[in-house]
Amino acid sequence: MTRDYNIPKTGARCLSCESHLGGGDKLVAALRQRDGEFIREDYCLACWDKQDRSEDAEVVGVWHTHVPRPDEKKKLLVDDEVLISFFRRLDDTEDPARINFRFVLALVLMRKKLLVYDRTDTDQAGTDVWTMHFRKSDEKHKVIDPKMDEERISEVSRSLSEIMEADV
Repeated sequence: MTRDYNIPKTGARCLSCESHLGGGDKLVAALRQRDGEFIREDYCLACWDKQDRSEDAEVVGVWHTHVPRPDEKKKLLVDDEVLISFFRRLDDTEDPARINFRFVLALVLMRKKLLVYDRTDTDQAGTDVWTMHFRKSDEKHKVIDPKMDEERISEVSRSLSEIMEADV
């Protein structure tokens, strides 16, 4: 069964202290999976630093970003087709760093509503493997869930953000 996940943009409010996040304010966005749903939570930097995240298995993605100003245009160094091409080129990789990168890239493509999550299966080694497809294609893509800890997810997300120069 195909399922669309709506990963919204910032709500411009810190989940913890409920302070307003205005244009240009830096924040941390966390993507959690609860009961089969992806939920975005935004935190101001001060509240994020206070969070106890040592045992948070629900977190599948974390990225540092900012609330865009109304007149701000995104500065992308790569377009969606380049991201899709890169995602496809990383298919069948066995390198752990590339598996991590491809997983975070899959989350970005889902957020952009280009890649659709279908299901999760567990392979013989006990690894969770997501089956996904691009919106205008029936071709299935397997994405290994590398079960990265929060620190590693942040590192990979920052690397991808630097490549894209975008609000990831």
